Amino acid sequence: MNYPHHYFTSVRARLSVLLLAFGSVIFLNGCSSAGSSASDSGAVDSFPMERMLKLEKSIKEPEFRNATYNIVNYGAVADGKTLATESIRKAILACSKDGGGRVIVPAGKFLTGPIHLENNVNLHLVEGAEILFSTNPDDFYPLVHTSFEGMELMNYSPLIYAKNKKNIAVTGKGILNGQASTENWWTWKGSDKYGWQKGMPSQLDPNNLPALMEMADKNVPLSQRTFGNGKYLRPNFIEPFECENVLIQGVTIINAPFWILHPIKSKNIIVDGVNIRSHGPNNDGCDPEYSQNVLIKNSIFNTGDDCIAIKAGRDEEGRRVGIMTENVIVRDCKMIDGHGGVVIGSEMSAGVKNVFVYNNHMDSPELDRAIRLKTNSVRGGTVDGLYVKNITVGEVKEAVLHITMNYKDYSNRTGNAIPQIRNILLEDVTVKNGGKYAIFAEGLENSKIQNITFKNVTIDKVKANFNVKFVENLKLINTKINGVPTQYSPN
Repeated sequence: MNYPHHYFTSVRARLSVLLLAFGSVIFLNGCSSAGSSASDSGAVDSFPMERMLKLEKSIKEPEFRNATYNIVNYGAVADGKTLATESIRKAILACSKDGGGRVIVPAGKFLTGPIHLENNVNLHLVEGAEILFSTNPDDFYPLVHTSFEGMELMNYSPLIYAKNKKNIAVTGKGILNGQASTENWWTWKGSDKYGWQKGMPSQLDPNNLPALMEMADKNVPLSQRTFGNGKYLRPNFIEPFECENVLIQGVTIINAPFWILHPIKSKNIIVDGVNIRSHGPNNDGCDPEYSQNVLIKNSIFNTGDDCIAIKAGRDEEGRRVGIMTENVIVRDCKMIDGHGGVVIGSEMSAGVKNVFVYNNHMDSPELDRAIRLKTNSVRGGTVDGLYVKNITVGEVKEAVLHITMNYKDYSNRTGNAIPQIRNILLEDVTVKNGGKYAIFAEGLENSKIQNITFKNVTIDKVKANFNVKFVENLKLINTKINGVPTQYSPN
């Protein structure tokens, strides 16, 4: 489902003017670029545009040497049948060794196992190119240091992977096809919706996900968290792990085994003009985790799970790692199907701070929520500063804003890691069909959700204005629900 270039043009122009207006500002480096002090991230009644623009200007695209390496020259055959894994590897290694450049995937269909990027390499798919990833788990050996649902492990390699690399990219107008379906990776979810039948292996079997959860909680060394063959935990699609200066631009991504874009412990990430269409289990579109300075723009998300889900590790492991995900911009994107448009959680135990959501459009009868935050007393974690502006919503099923501190995970556990959620702003939001609730916000008696502000918000065709419990300072400014100017008065 391609959308015309002019869909994003007018907003780009407006943002360009704003960026020029602040072009003379001198920026701080790293995470402080968005102003991440406690005083900056408090309750606000207006979208912090200047902070967002400063942050965006600080996130630079990687630059590459003007040299090309065509995978065909290294033996790749465009028949969709012959594994090109080794040919692509040789091209990438040669490119990086020479100082970097573009590794070209020409028009045609190329079958491959995992692709591992190296420093200063741009994997570029020309228009008409399609990379078909093998669905044979044996092709994704050797196992690598990766992550599954916020827990680190040794597992099948992600389809495109980079570890401790700088200046890397995946670009072009081609297609990345994971070929996942109800006949291969998706059955491992253990759900009959995705082809699983009784007697088939599942990630929910005791030696699979439950075992990893126990290992993570007990801080079992990574070397002993060996999964892969016989364990049935699906690989991520694109995973930069502990990388800096990453660009994913222009490509179409379909049929993913699991999470699709997963930068973890990485900095300075740009996702630009990507078109994601994948309706499998846990097919989140983009999951930045333990990462800082992330820009997601001009992209389309049509997914089987959350369109964008901002993460920060899971449970005890997330708290041990202790790296907040902060300084994230989501702008000029279109969200279609999904459990949520822009989501924080549920793997958010190290905390999430300073998220800017600007000028996005969300619309589908299969989109459950527009903005969603989810955690519980096992996850814990803190969300401080979610700023949303210029959002149009056609239709959502459940809620425009949905926040819960009672999120139900696989085993409905409870714990003593009390989450905190504060400083949520929605400004200039228009919703045609709001579903069940304008605001669903469920805090805890000993940890109330603090400072929710709606400003210039219009929500129509919603069944109930509020389902609110344990919320402190919920403020509505110039807000209409079902055509009626609305204020919130706690019972």
